Amino acid sequence: MTLDGFIAGVHGEYDWIVMDPAIDFAALYKTFDTVIMGRKTYDAVLAQGGDGRMPGLDVIVFSRTLPAAHHPGLAIVHDDPGRVVAALKDKPGRDIWLFGGGVLFRLLLDARLVDAVEVSVMPVLLGSGIPLLPPGPSSKLVLSDHRVLPKSGIVTLSYSVPGGVPAAPIAYVRKPAARKKRR
Repeated sequence: MTLDGFIAGVHGEYDWIVMDPAIDFAALYKTFDTVIMGRKTYDAVLAQGGDGRMPGLDVIVFSRTLPAAHHPGLAIVHDDPGRVVAALKDKPGRDIWLFGGGVLFRLLLDARLVDAVEVSVMPVLLGSGIPLLPPGPSSKLVLSDHRVLPKSGIVTLSYSVPGGVPAAPIAYVRKPAARKKRR
């Protein structure tokens, strides 16, 4: 998200996201077996030329307007997200990644189905856009881990939601190489 709390621009754009070579996306993807997203996030992925699928991951798109569909690695479902996510959490497997959708995030947080919140804060101020979380009840979080990426200015924060499964340490951000001493 941006420093001022937005996950996308006013029109859903995310071209402001800063990349950093210290982020190991392959390691990140290995921590999950399922990705969930809302329809607006799915639309943004399609607009960027993707098809919504992520190699090695099952992707579930929650939508009341798109036709229900099941393709290899991708399902568009109309079912209640709370019920679907609760059932997924009861199954053995790796973590579930809420890839995008502030409205979906709010719904799952209010249903007490979110165990951890991990966000990378980009050194960008948009001034307006789509917020990380729509208005609703407050939630107390406990800082579990953090990483500062000096090259890009990104700060990655990991929080546990009290009553949920504790957040794992951030393992997909490579630590900076030790600097050699001058002689």
